[in-house]
Amino acid sequence: MDVVIGQLFTGLSIGSILLLAALGLSLTFGQMGVINMAHGEFIMVGSYTAYVVQQVVSSAGASLVISLLVGFVVGGLMGALLEVTLIRRMYHRPLDTLLVTFGVGLVLQQLARDIFGAPAVNVDTPSWLTGGVEILGAVVPKTRVFILVLAIVAVATLSFALARTSMGRRIRAVVQNRDLAETSGISSRRTDVTTFFIGSGLAGVAGVALTLIGSTSPTIGQSYLIDAFLVVVIGGLGRLSGAVVAAFSLGILNSFIEYSTTASIAKVIVFVLIVIFLQVRPQGLFVAKTRSLV
Repeated sequence: MDVVIGQLFTGLSIGSILLLAALGLSLTFGQMGVINMAHGEFIMVGSYTAYVVQQVVSSAGASLVISLLVGFVVGGLMGALLEVTLIRRMYHRPLDTLLVTFGVGLVLQQLARDIFGAPAVNVDTPSWLTGGVEILGAVVPKTRVFILVLAIVAVATLSFALARTSMGRRIRAVVQNRDLAETSGISSRRTDVTTFFIGSGLAGVAGVALTLIGSTSPTIGQSYLIDAFLVVVIGGLGRLSGAVVAAFSLGILNSFIEYSTTASIAKVIVFVLIVIFLQVRPQGLFVAKTRSLV
């Protein structure tokens, strides 16, 4: 029983990491239809932000809190800059956004190598996150519990912002029917930039969280990019609730399969199951309802 509980919490931990990585994509890809291949590099920027902040702030605990805030702002600003300079010219041309953002990602990776070097760097874990906590007989690392809580807080905050704030209502209006939103006096340009800022900022937060479980390198974001896209597609494009269900389902599934086999075999099996699922239900778990006639 302890093994089952341990693997369950391991799966929830994996799912929380996938969810943090996929939250930003649920906005930029799921709702706006932009294939942002540089999303992984925004995650990487968040990780290096945590590393830089720690060089300035000696306390690891204070450094983590500051890094989460600064990582969101830095990632958001980079995403807004990408939208203003390139993406704004390529809406409704998804293949072009894929190629352009892939190139931007390569440039950001090289910049990271030039600034920080190719070897991986480490960020110290706060003392209050070292060790583990016993949950139902299973010992779970405190860092994993923190990431799970962080993912839940991020989802709750994003859900509240989209449902209860004027900014969220503007974003939903532009997503559902851009032309009608513009005739209602909503600036689609400002809304697009805001959406990219939030989506990319969430990627920065994910990058900061990843420093708690591993080292930081210029390619750290690429390790989670494909899985993040799969979470968004499986959950249903534009459906935040679907992304949550998909992330935790994939995490738990991967955890139990990996326990019986190996990490590489588990990844292959999960990928095959995803392909089969999308053949049966290509629209994902949930379907976004819009008023668009297109």
